[in-house]
Amino acid sequence: MPAQQYSRILLTAVAKMKPSGLNVLVIDENRIRAAIIEEGLRDAGYDQLTVIDDMHGLARRIADLNPDVIVIDLENPNRDMLESMFQLSRAVKRPIAMFVDKSDEASIEAAVEAGVSAYIVDGLKQERVRPILKMAISRFNAFSRLNRELEETRGELENRKVIDRAKGLLMRSRGLTEEEAYALLRRTAMNQNRKIVEIAQSLVTAASLLDPGGKE
Repeated sequence: MPAQQYSRILLTAVAKMKPSGLNVLVIDENRIRAAIIEEGLRDAGYDQLTVIDDMHGLARRIADLNPDVIVIDLENPNRDMLESMFQLSRAVKRPIAMFVDKSDEASIEAAVEAGVSAYIVDGLKQERVRPILKMAISRFNAFSRLNRELEETRGELENRKVIDRAKGLLMRSRGLTEEEAYALLRRTAMNQNRKIVEIAQSLVTAASLLDPGGKE
């Protein structure tokens, strides 16, 4: 596909997303094509756009720019270039739509594992680019939400374990029932304006320091 035609497709599709107010970063190593994309988008009044045509120091530049979505065109990438982009995807934690001219099953699987939200092989058509970007954002948000829920669940389980250990310490040291031990933890937390798990962790830590070789 000629550079000018390619660029016209991409800038038209992304410019249509202007009402959404997305900050879009386009990464394209071909300087001529990158310049055409930038000029066309700015002529269209799309100000929240940055085009990068230099692949060096991408992670730092992306962190500084803090884009909402990243579009990467690799044209005909070799395996090293793909792996470099996959590492970038793992690091930046942004929705990424990656366009390549050709690929293989291993590269597609690696892209999915790296968290690339949309990995498009030979699929750059005007009517597809905009929905692909929207899909990339949607997939990224859904995946991030699942990760947050998983971390919250893990955190709750860990907190419960700490509280149970603290209750066990109080039950053994003060002869309290489980309900009485929990009530004491709750009352202490309220008096100190702290969370129960914080009080429990302090108790467990103190017990381990006083008796490092013993059982909690």
